[in-house]
Amino acid sequence: MSFDEAFDVIVIGGGHAGCEAASAAARLGSQTALVTMNLDLIGQMSCNPAIGGIAKGHLVREIDALGGIMGRVADRTGIQFRLLNRSRGRAVQSPRAQADRSLYRKDMRKSLEGTPNLHLRQGTVLDLVIRGGRMAGIKLQDGRTFGASAVVIATGTFLNGVVHTGHETYQAGRTGEPSSIELAEALKRLGFPVGRLKTGTPPRLDGRSIDWSAFKPQPPDEVPVPFSFATDEILQPQLNCYVGYTSTRVHEAIRQNLHRSPLYSGKIRGIGPRYCPSIEDKVVKFADKDRHQLFLEPEGHDTNEVYLNGFSTSLPANLQQELVRLIPGLEETRIIRPGYAIEYDFVDPRELGPDLQTARIPGLFHAGQINGTTGYEEAACQGLIAGINAALTVQGRQRFRLRRDESYIGVLIDDLISQGVDEPYRVFTSRAENRLSLRYDNADERLEPYGRDLGLVGDSDWERFNQRRDRIALLWKILEDTRLKRSDKAYAAISSKLGADLGDSVTLAQLGKRTGVGLDIIRSVLPAEKLPGLTDSEIESGLADSLYAGYIDAQRLNVQRLHQHDGLQIRPDFSFRGLSGLSHEMVERFERARPLTFGDARRIPGLTPAALSMLLVHLTVRRHAA
Repeated sequence: MSFDEAFDVIVIGGGHAGCEAASAAARLGSQTALVTMNLDLIGQMSCNPAIGGIAKGHLVREIDALGGIMGRVADRTGIQFRLLNRSRGRAVQSPRAQADRSLYRKDMRKSLEGTPNLHLRQGTVLDLVIRGGRMAGIKLQDGRTFGASAVVIATGTFLNGVVHTGHETYQAGRTGEPSSIELAEALKRLGFPVGRLKTGTPPRLDGRSIDWSAFKPQPPDEVPVPFSFATDEILQPQLNCYVGYTSTRVHEAIRQNLHRSPLYSGKIRGIGPRYCPSIEDKVVKFADKDRHQLFLEPEGHDTNEVYLNGFSTSLPANLQQELVRLIPGLEETRIIRPGYAIEYDFVDPRELGPDLQTARIPGLFHAGQINGTTGYEEAACQGLIAGINAALTVQGRQRFRLRRDESYIGVLIDDLISQGVDEPYRVFTSRAENRLSLRYDNADERLEPYGRDLGLVGDSDWERFNQRRDRIALLWKILEDTRLKRSDKAYAAISSKLGADLGDSVTLAQLGKRTGVGLDIIRSVLPAEKLPGLTDSEIESGLADSLYAGYIDAQRLNVQRLHQHDGLQIRPDFSFRGLSGLSHEMVERFERARPLTFGDARRIPGLTPAALSMLLVHLTVRRHAA
């Protein structure tokens, strides 16, 4: 069989995973084809047009440090930037941006079209071509065949996708687009273990019909924190988002109509994301709540469409309109697009290695929601790793992997391939044992040398990185060597502001660890002439390095301690509900798995390091008591 066209790497799907995979493979020198059903919808934000968030912002920073493109596109098209958890520790702060949906899509396509070695092709993939047990190419619905020795499947929710709105059900990859039925069946024929998951979206509203005075404005940050280390500043105008709430009237109306929801009628069997529940789930599972928070988020500068974040639903479209108008401030609001739920196939990610290549078919890689994840950022980071390794495989180079102690990408992939998924996987800071050292602001320090070695980080970005690293290293030395003495002019003012005596002298590093000491105080006593070009962000990074140093060492020892006790026995009748401080979710996961040893418990999907520590303390105390 001869192919109509031949490439080194083929990427199936033009979503966030596919875009990163295709870009990476092409920039590593492989002739790469990105094949998608509709080229006009490359980079489409099917759900909320937002990038980042808790832990997700860390992923975007890591993608950027490795040479990926999501952060740069988000910086050019973001319309509201906010640093989340600003009042908390640096390790759990994370950037987020509302994007202009249309501009993001256009910018992403422009980026891909300008990438050497990358070829865009429109078409529906029906089947995979396997020769000698290895990937050889793909077959398209229109009869064309493309050859390639490495293929990345990044199909999002399109595999056997079924959309639900009330009792209306139809095949679709997302509303208005066909699902990929034949490719899903091809994967089953090849023996891949396939399951079903579901996700959903809220209705989109006509902003002209909203009473904005009824909602609390949520302004953007005055100084936006970008995603890309190459972005010096955000130049485009920023917009407000708004905060509102449901009411008891809304909740009661939903309860009276639960029989019309496919979630509760039994039509939907796929498991949905625990941390992004539908409004129906919220009303049922949190019956004691008389209101739930909503966010009204604009979808762009040149559209009236507003995303009703927090109101995901699969109820009938006409009922959605009635429910929306029961929300204070939305009494006259018109729905532009109803919300819906979508069920789709995923393949057990335990089929994959750390390079995201399937063990079953050499040369075949999976990335994104096909692996059971949810979220643009989770998809994009998988796409990047899969695209890198697809190119490296073709070129005969050693494949690339990231460890969980050095990146959130490593945490995500390790969780997927070792534990599998029993619900759509979302990244959280609590999933990382080494989260104190995996901050969003030091992603470049952790990962950019890898990007450079691979060939994804160019000369100008590498020079920028080295200059930044040198400035922070010099800052560290100055913080350790510079002392603030009682006789110094600034001493009295700082002591008064903190309401504490600082002793006869204190190093700036010691001062930076004190409660109440922030950027303004440290900046006021730094010898500026020794640190030309030092930015506020770099000072904060240096202070965080100093602050967390001792904690990181303790955390590393704690991780080692956890793994040394895998043989500890757990009684079959042990009550996990008796563990003080354990969340309901962690209790549920323990009791569903019923581990018999601590090692068994450590391998349960979705457990946090804190939950494991609580269990370990109990088991070791019990052993010593015995």
